[in-house]
Amino acid sequence: MTEMLKGTLEGIVLAILATRPAYGYEITTRLREQGFSDLVEGTVYALLIRIEQRGFVDVVKVPSEKGPPRKVYSLNAQGREQLAEFWRTWNFLSERIGKLTENAEAKAKGNGEGAN
Repeated sequence: MTEMLKGTLEGIVLAILATRPAYGYEITTRLREQGFSDLVEGTVYALLIRIEQRGFVDVVKVPSEKGPPRKVYSLNAQGREQLAEFWRTWNFLSERIGKLTENAEAKAKGNGEGAN
């Protein structure tokens, strides 16, 4: 599960940022609210550094009441293109996996009936 999540987490974070700008802790909180409860906060921060370096987000430092300024990430045009590519890839894989699942279930059902 962890390895599969690592491969899709970038797209998931870009999708979150597509709804509105957010800072790291807020993104982690939103992910946990969506059921990614085992997600380590450091994983999100490392990913944010990566997507910033790849030019997918714009970053603004906003004063914080507690401590240093927060980096608020917002999706830019390049990030929107990357997100669109993520969804195309996701849909392609999802369709193929769905067909594989249907075929496997049909075969298992057929074998189960024949064994009785």
